[in-house]
Amino acid sequence: MYSRDNYIEAKAEIEARRTSAIATADERNAELRIISPEIKEIDDELTGTGLALFRTACSGGDIEPLRRRNEELMARRRAILVRLGYPEDYTDVHYTCGICSDTGFVDTRMCVCLKELLITKNIKSSGMGRLIEKQSFENFELDWYKSNEQDYTRMCHNYKVARDFAKNFPAHSDNLLLIGSTGTGKTHISTAIAKEVIHQGYDVLYDSTQNILSAFENDRFHSGYGRKEPEADKYLECDLLIVDDLGAEFSNQFGIAALYNLINTRQNRGLSTIISTNLSAKELAARYEGRIYSRIVGSDYKVLFFSGRDHRTKV
Repeated sequence: MYSRDNYIEAKAEIEARRTSAIATADERNAELRIISPEIKEIDDELTGTGLALFRTACSGGDIEPLRRRNEELMARRRAILVRLGYPEDYTDVHYTCGICSDTGFVDTRMCVCLKELLITKNIKSSGMGRLIEKQSFENFELDWYKSNEQDYTRMCHNYKVARDFAKNFPAHSDNLLLIGSTGTGKTHISTAIAKEVIHQGYDVLYDSTQNILSAFENDRFHSGYGRKEPEADKYLECDLLIVDDLGAEFSNQFGIAALYNLINTRQNRGLSTIISTNLSAKELAARYEGRIYSRIVGSDYKVLFFSGRDHRTKV
């Protein structure tokens, strides 16, 4: 679900909102008590009646007279504020979220304000922030492929598979391998899936194959230089990993081993992965050893072939 770091940041932001709202109200109350002796007098009496209400309620006494007195004092206080030119709720605590009073929870359940903040942070940390703002299932143009019946049929199929993947995530979500040349819609479909999955509350990461393998390399060869946390762990732990441009990375024995470890570990943990590549299935077989090729082109991944005119040539 939500990444730990994003949850900690979001919770701290919600708590900061609450602290700020209370501090602002306290400052305004202090200001008004200096400006208006009447308000100070009322506030002092309200403090006394509040304590009296508590004691009377605990002893089983009649709280109605005290409650009426409190209401009279509050009405007088509001009238004084208006007379002084302030809104009658000027000294109230004005929370950003009126549902949870900036606690982030309602009856132990996460409030919508915290959920929305977590979604925003997950989008930002996903590596697809700018793309998600522009690309979705709603604006994927299937009509672009209609000039070729075979391309159109194939892309309609890909679109349906991708939507089903996102809708049913994580249950029944196969791993996906997107194969096709540049500009055929692989990134748009990946982004659309990421957007839907993030809005469902899951942690999504998108990165190039080269950057991912560089993180594994840094962990392996530079771990003794004061690094506090491994860079690559996030790729092994996120709910959905989108690996872009497989085949464009510099190939060596360590990279091959790291790639297998990434694919195998996520598969064993039951975590979903989407891989996109400009290489054909034949080129993948030639580039990668059998155990990697069998993982990503075999039964572990659903292969979607992308074709059609290059979207980037659109005028």
